[in-house]
Amino acid sequence: MPEKTPDIHAFLGSAPIASRSGPAGIDRRPGQAVCGDIDMRIDLEGTWHYLGSPIGRKELVKLFSTVLRRDDAGDYWLITPSEMCRIRVDDAPFLAVAARADGVGVDQTVTLTTNIDQTVALGGDHPLRLAVNPETGEPRPYVALDHGLEARLTRSVFYQLVELAVAEKVRGEHIYGVWSGGQLFPLAPPAGPDADDCNRDPPASSDA
Repeated sequence: MPEKTPDIHAFLGSAPIASRSGPAGIDRRPGQAVCGDIDMRIDLEGTWHYLGSPIGRKELVKLFSTVLRRDDAGDYWLITPSEMCRIRVDDAPFLAVAARADGVGVDQTVTLTTNIDQTVALGGDHPLRLAVNPETGEPRPYVALDHGLEARLTRSVFYQLVELAVAEKVRGEHIYGVWSGGQLFPLAPPAGPDADDCNRDPPASSDA
């Protein structure tokens, strides 16, 4: 539980009470008001906006981030003991902006730091997900956080992982990936059982 809960009502003023249901898969507590969609957005670069203007105070953003949740329908909500307000997120709500590797090979642990100063270690609880930008075909990597949230890896962090990557054969498939928490996380699509590791190039870049 966070030490301090943000007062959404005080920040937003009089948010309308919606007749719509609350977040999918998250139970509404007695007395908890479901607000309408509020004019708050997190853009592609992880910047929070309210009424079209960036929220410049990092400490305020960090405070709101403690009550951010993603529901079963993929919608994002600010949920406090008294209110549930839906906001818009352009991609992932956070960015992974730094990486540190400890150990070598299977014993290696990669720890990522987000733009709100949260640290997570890649592993079973916080796996890496590799998507592909449909427009450029470039990899778009994400790390899972708590409460259904994700952080997208910035380009520089992705390059750090590429430098740590190794080629391994897993269940008949040649995987180019990075070890962390005893798991090999792919940084490129599997090359198939007949691929030649020596001839495969690492992923060129990330659009993060």
